[in-house]
Parts: sequence; C-alpha cells; structure tokens
Amino acid sequence: MESPPGTPHRELVARIRSGIRDIPDFPSPGILFRDITPLLGDGALFRDVTAAMAAPYGDAGVTHVAGIESRGFVLAAPVAQSLGAGFIPIRKQGKLPRKTVGREYGLEYGTDQIEIHADACPGGCRVLVVDDVLATGGTALAAAELVRMVGGTVVGFSFLLALGALGGEPRLAPDRVDILLRF
Repeated sequence: MESPPGTPHRELVARIRSGIRDIPDFPSPGILFRDITPLLGDGALFRDVTAAMAAPYGDAGVTHVAGIESRGFVLAAPVAQSLGAGFIPIRKQGKLPRKTVGREYGLEYGTDQIEIHADACPGGCRVLVVDDVLATGGTALAAAELVRMVGGTVVGFSFLLALGALGGEPRLAPDRVDILLRF
C-alpha cells in the first residue's frame, strides 16, 4: 500500500527510526534524548531525510529556510539547498554578530532565548522553519514569531521527528507542519 501524499514511505521511516538512538536522562534526569548523530553519519540516509523534509515545500515559493541552533542548522542547510533557498540561522542569545531581535521560550526542561538578525527577512521573504525535534513547540513557535517580527512570512515547519506526548504540534496551528517520524 502506498503512503498518502506528503507522508514519508514506510521504508524511509524504518531507516530513520534505526538511525536514532535513545539516551536516557540527558540533558537532565527524566528526559529521554533522541540522538540523531547515527542518522547524520549515514550519508545516504542523511541525504534522503533532508530531501524528504524539503519535498512537501517544493512548490511553496520558499525563499529562505530558517534553521534553529544547533541540530536544526545541520538539517536546514541541505533543505535550503534542495529548495534553491537562502539559509537563516536562528541562534541562542548573544551568538549573532549584528543587530538582533530575540524571543524567550519554554522548553520541556526549562527556558531559553533565541535570536535572529533584524535584517534576516527582506521584503517578500517566504520562510520554512526547520528543526530536528518538535517537543513542546516552544522553540519552533518562538522561531516563527521571530521570522514574522523581522518581516518574513512563515510557509510552514519541517521536523525530522516529533515527541507527540509533549503536545507541540497543536501549538503551531494554523501553520503547516510536516514531520517524518512520530514518537
């Protein structure tokens, strides 16, 4: 049976699942960290994952892909190249060299702040936000708010995986959200 449009094929999902290892109690007790470094170390799987993350947005007029520090950078850059789009880094506070706009957000294990260059989204900029994991949605929501604050339009979100029990996906509505693997 073929997967519905926009849904990754079962074979790719199985490969993704096998490329992720669980690390208990990281970065703090009670957190189960989904380590994607084995996936990134497999060249063919890495290529197939970023192609699948880009595919739903091929006809969406994406001009820029925003990657959220730090694993989001690793995925967003090849997604941007695949879409023929520019790359926008969204970084932790104090890491960008020019004038920035910042936003504090909640994590499943605390709070943090991210920033974007104030001039990151020139007029008419259509932005796809990319990150590795969707958990509570706090980071992605803050990233989308930053894109909008500096004049960009959010086209959607693309994630490698989502932790469904943490409820992040509904927080991003009504924006489009694409996820390759759900836990």
